[in-house]
Amino acid sequence: MADQDRRRALAEFLRARRERVTPQDAGILPGPRRRTPGLRREEVAQLSGVSVTWYTWLEQARDIGVSRQVLAALARALMLSSVEQRHLYALAGELPPAQPPGPGPGPALQRLVDALDPHPAYLLDANWDLVAWNRAEAGLIGDPALLAPGERNLLWLVFTDPAMRTLLADWEGQARDLVAQFRADAGERFDDPRRHRLTRELAARSPEFDAWWRAHHLAALTGTRRTFHHPRAGDLTFDYVKLAALDAPGVKLFACMPADPGTRARLGTLVAE
Repeated sequence: MADQDRRRALAEFLRARRERVTPQDAGILPGPRRRTPGLRREEVAQLSGVSVTWYTWLEQARDIGVSRQVLAALARALMLSSVEQRHLYALAGELPPAQPPGPGPGPALQRLVDALDPHPAYLLDANWDLVAWNRAEAGLIGDPALLAPGERNLLWLVFTDPAMRTLLADWEGQARDLVAQFRADAGERFDDPRRHRLTRELAARSPEFDAWWRAHHLAALTGTRRTFHHPRAGDLTFDYVKLAALDAPGVKLFACMPADPGTRARLGTLVAE
């Protein structure tokens, strides 16, 4: 979108949302002879802490800068929903505020994970806590249900469970990549207490994690191929498919697809009773 088109779209969006908010909604006495269906420009300016002239220029699609602080104030004044706030920031050419973690996966996501059997699949929340998994995933890495809730975390398993060092064919390379991916993925939630507690405890438990975390390497959550030396099924190689759950902010689905015929033939071993 060209700059002029974006400014025009921003102006139209602000006008539409201004007209939607009533004086009563904003705690303003309506007074007589109001001709606008919602708030006046001067009222939005006052509620946002900006000048009337500046706000008028904004609704006129003038070429003026808008800070993130002002965008946050406008979002409050216009009582924007989280979806509308993200749209406002996008129209202003700014990165939207970090979306807070949602309530977690619903029953439908758990059914999807279960339906992927015999392919290992699991759900991670924003801090990479395992919030759902299927029988194949439990058969591949061990059943997370047997762990304390605070230990059902992908990084915790990789760095504190000795079995993972032999299960993962390239433990050092995979573990190092996971640290870089987690740092990049968790960057928007710098003040998350769970994130800080997890990384602090991992650094105390694992010298490797401590060293790699301090290195501040970053890596994208792109496609990954991993090989496992499974004690029962033998060598298994999977290509990981990673999908974000749009109806559960922060939750991601990981599905393990066989990378070769031998792995495909031995999938049933993972879910064998």
